[in-house]
Amino acid sequence: MSVDLVGFLGVALAAYVVPGPDFLVVVRSAAEHPAKGRAAALGAQAGLCVHMLAAVAGLSLIAARSPVVYGSIKLLGAAYLVYLGIRAVLAARRTARERRAETAAADGPEGLTAPRTPAPGDPARGRWRSGFTEGFLTNVLNPKAALFFLSILPQFVHGGGSTARQIFLLGTLDVLIGVVYWFALVAVAARLRTFLARPGIRHRWVLTTGWLFIGIGIGTGVAATS
Repeated sequence: MSVDLVGFLGVALAAYVVPGPDFLVVVRSAAEHPAKGRAAALGAQAGLCVHMLAAVAGLSLIAARSPVVYGSIKLLGAAYLVYLGIRAVLAARRTARERRAETAAADGPEGLTAPRTPAPGDPARGRWRSGFTEGFLTNVLNPKAALFFLSILPQFVHGGGSTARQIFLLGTLDVLIGVVYWFALVAVAARLRTFLARPGIRHRWVLTTGWLFIGIGIGTGVAATS
């Protein structure tokens, strides 16, 4: 078995450095909580594993040659990105309204401050499940990920031996590289968590990422129907 590891590593690293929907999901999740960021990272890589196994089995080839199947995958991915974006925008606006209401309630008679009811904590299991699901669906519904395993990986397979086995090796290496990259990104985002937790900054951050998701989703949907 012979593969061009040096060339593949360069392409794989470049693919991760260029921000995509999975980048936004991981960073946004990490800004909420490092554990959720790591869960989103693992979910994103699990989504890639689905595409890798599909490429090995030849299913991606079938999808790429069928305009109906490929278009459906693109539309599903676009719809999910728009859904994430709308949810983020609505959450940002709801938080802004709640903050204004708290400020108004604090201005009670004689300068008394209205007591605050602490928000219930987000259970660790629910946080992990939410992050993993968002990361997984973002990549499993991303047709570009399928095309990466279908068209890019075979370029680095040389010599005799099983092509499927070599694609599986390169795909596994790509997934592991991604885990290291995402976890490093989560660590950086976690250090910025205090900064992003400021009400005004967090509002603009969530609102911006929400509109980015919507824009990417609409762009993907338009491309799928053109």
